Amino acid sequence: MTHQNTTPSPGASADRTERELREALAALAGGVPEATPDTYRTARGEWLRRERRRRLVLAVLITVVFALATLIGLWVLNHAPAEPGVIFSGTGSPAATSLPRPHP
Repeated sequence: MTHQNTTPSPGASADRTERELREALAALAGGVPEATPDTYRTARGEWLRRERRRRLVLAVLITVVFALATLIGLWVLNHAPAEPGVIFSGTGSPAATSLPRPHP
């Protein structure tokens, strides 16, 4: 019985792989449309417009949040009671009146 080697040599396998890869990349490149000369300029302009709009929306959002926080803070301060609270109603501090005096 003779044993025949059915495995291709390493060089033939590399050539086949390279050829298949080249064919696949050529087929992939064939599906990509040709770019016109001003395609980059158009895409960059659209990107810059989107970037400006995003920054403008962010600035408006920050301004609205800041104004809302300021208005809420002023409203809370305006509704605070006008009379002094329990802590400030005495002549001395609460801690000083509650501690026993040392004996001389």
